[in-house]
Amino acid sequence: MSPPLQRPFLSAPRVEVSARFERAVVERDAVAAAHCIHELWMRHEPPMIVEALLERLWAAAAASVPEWLPMRYVEWLPLAYDVAARFEAGRRGRSNLYLVLLDYADGARGPYGVYVGATKYSPAERFDQHKAGIRAAGSVLKRGLEVLTGPVLHLQGITAARAAEVEERLAEALAAEGLIVQGGH
Repeated sequence: MSPPLQRPFLSAPRVEVSARFERAVVERDAVAAAHCIHELWMRHEPPMIVEALLERLWAAAAASVPEWLPMRYVEWLPLAYDVAARFEAGRRGRSNLYLVLLDYADGARGPYGVYVGATKYSPAERFDQHKAGIRAAGSVLKRGLEVLTGPVLHLQGITAARAAEVEERLAEALAAEGLIVQGGH
């Protein structure tokens, strides 16, 4: 199935997306179910509905849920997709952009923030390094919850120079939209 940025169910009515989700859960087709959840999320379905669908998917097919689907509801995820889509990958290389969901539940500006980074490792490997204290950004070490792969999936395997440029500009663009942003240097 296509990457989340392409939204394969974009033109499907809500009732059809819901029916496809139900079929996918029964068949334990985690990818199709993830695309259904993602589509409803991008359409700003109420948080409690998205969270309930996420819970059902994780209960039915945890081992095969695609890495690009977050484990929890993040209100500004559609915005992150829109902002990240403004950036093009350019030439192929060995660097990857990554976003990390940060826990700011103790803050006044909202429960979540985002860390923007670039690395030669896979986003999941780099997140594990942060959490292990290896070249760790303090914000990820202390507040990092999970990697948000989906919005920057199209920015994997790019040149180091392009990754550094996009990292900085993406962080600035997300901050300009009102998100709590760390990294991007």
